[in-house]
Amino acid sequence: MSLRQHIQQEFMSEYRPVYNDAHTVYYPPQEKKRRYKPGTVALREIRKYQRSTDLLISKLPFARVVREVADEFIEANYDSSASAVGLRWQSSAILALQEATEAYLVHLFEDANLCAIHAKRVTIMQRDIQLARRIRGVWGGIG
Repeated sequence: MSLRQHIQQEFMSEYRPVYNDAHTVYYPPQEKKRRYKPGTVALREIRKYQRSTDLLISKLPFARVVREVADEFIEANYDSSASAVGLRWQSSAILALQEATEAYLVHLFEDANLCAIHAKRVTIMQRDIQLARRIRGVWGGIG
């Protein structure tokens, strides 16, 4: 089946004619897709993620980044023979790093949101995150 035939078949399945008793053709009204007010879906997503306790960053890409940063750190600070060996990571160690990273990011975005609200805005901008990091200080912990 060609692409044109496939598209035509899809189109016709949506607008299939219905015959009534007088053998006249009419097309039933199509249902409109549900449209929520702006912000409703966003608030629903916020509540969903606040209720959940699972990690939001994918595990494999995060593990790749952790290994890459660790390898770059070893190459920069040690001789070339050490980088050829590489590091071995326990899965629990990477999971602990991911938990700490996500907790740090959530707290940073909370502070950035407060900065945006203070500026009478609802949108977080780069300067809000920069200000939140600057107020936190050098260590910028979670507390």
